[in-house]
Amino acid sequence: MENQKVILSTGKRCTESGEWEVEGRISTVVYLSKGEVMPNYCGKNVKWILVRKG
Repeated sequence: MENQKVILSTGKRCTESGEWEVEGRISTVVYLSKGEVMPNYCGKNVKWILVRKG
């Protein structure tokens, strides 16, 4: 099975606990638990990519 990237936007419910990184040039990582709401970054809606499950 192919390893697909998990990408969620600000405001969506987190589908997988772990470390999430902002997509794009800014590199910031947050730890979120499954069920939490994906945050914004510096007041902007962003896309978050799951970088490490856990």
